[in-house]
Amino acid sequence: MATMTTSKSRPFASSHHQSTSCTRTHQIGALALVAATFFLTRLFDQTFSACDHFSSNAAIPTSQAAVGFDPGRPFAWPERGFGSYLNLKIYVYDEDEIDGLKELLYGRDGKISGDACVKGQWGTQVKIHKLLLKSRFRTMNKEDADLFFVPSYVKCIRMLGGLNDKEINHTYVKVLSQMPYFRLSGGRDHIFVFPSGAGAHLFKSWAIYLNRSIILTPEGDRTDKRDTSAFNTWKDIIIPGNVDDGMTKGGATLVQPLPLSQRKYLANYLGRDQGKVGRLRLIELAKQFPGKLECPELKFKGPEKLGRKEYFEHLRSAKFCLAPRGESSWTLRLYESFFVECVPVVLSDRVELPFQDVVDYTQISIKWPSTRIGPELLEYLESIPDKEIERMIAHGRQVRCLWSYVPESEPCSAFNAILWELQRRVRHFHQSPETFWLHNRTVVNRDLVPFSQWKPPMPLP
Repeated sequence: MATMTTSKSRPFASSHHQSTSCTRTHQIGALALVAATFFLTRLFDQTFSACDHFSSNAAIPTSQAAVGFDPGRPFAWPERGFGSYLNLKIYVYDEDEIDGLKELLYGRDGKISGDACVKGQWGTQVKIHKLLLKSRFRTMNKEDADLFFVPSYVKCIRMLGGLNDKEINHTYVKVLSQMPYFRLSGGRDHIFVFPSGAGAHLFKSWAIYLNRSIILTPEGDRTDKRDTSAFNTWKDIIIPGNVDDGMTKGGATLVQPLPLSQRKYLANYLGRDQGKVGRLRLIELAKQFPGKLECPELKFKGPEKLGRKEYFEHLRSAKFCLAPRGESSWTLRLYESFFVECVPVVLSDRVELPFQDVVDYTQISIKWPSTRIGPELLEYLESIPDKEIERMIAHGRQVRCLWSYVPESEPCSAFNAILWELQRRVRHFHQSPETFWLHNRTVVNRDLVPFSQWKPPMPLP
């Protein structure tokens, strides 16, 4: 062994004795080689990843629907958690598919039309449904679906007398009991729209049936009215209210914004008092400072009732539009103000705002403590230079497309923004307390009955 070791020279040792000295030129050359290798590697990585992206998703647009405050630095939906492009499959339940669904859409007698429900602040229930029916992300195959949309115009139906609270609750339970895919995931992949301040509380048994489902609502907090809130930050989505189409669709606006120099008032509040402290304070403040704050009494009927055009003409007459809370935290005036280019002043402490992963609300609005509504508020607003107001208006002009319910072909819309938010909530593996699986990947219920054979539970609660 010793002879073998001696007869085989050590390559590293021998080369060490024969090597030439390392000069400064050699060091510079080595560093240059390392740097070139690094940059070439990065270049190839980016090139191949881009090629993979466009070759595998050529039909899916990337986040070209970006909107931005600075044209030189447009911002898109953040990739982290959302993905770099929209890739969704949403199944929309058909009104004839499930017994009872028509009642949630048209009332017990089927006499309330979708056209009647698309108008007003609750029209988002209708608009989102109609847009999904035409969406390229709609799938007709339940097995392929990432998410399931349950259409309902129940807020409108209730307001128009189509269903009462007891009927709404019974009908929802009846509908949900016929959805095996709802039970398969415990409702986690099912989407419901509740477009008013009451949110999912319109469905009295929401806590039993919808506690895991995705709820689209303009309202984020209801704990002031009830012990619990149906809104959950991690699964639910805040959506914009339904602004009149005559203001949101390009080229068809009811009224045009006025230059700041032509605005009669510093601020305005267009709404009823509803017995709410903040609103009552604003009305009293308007009486003290009639030349600065306009607070007209809104009539629901009669010759003094404001029409659509007159309402927005009043709204555009001030530099700042005040948005206090009413029966709930959200108010439609927040969104309406952007289309008359009036800076919104949020006077609702618990309000939740839509699409906060993209929109910087400090750039486009003011949030003032509702407990400090008084002359101090007007003094503060009066101290803001017109140049700053113009800056906020310009930023708001660029982002207000996110409040507009237009087809997804539009590069920026409320519907596209909702799709981005839904994508982040997709789960590729679902489970519920009533789903189990076997070694051969068969999904069964607790009676070991395969999913394909599940039947609605009877009798209904």
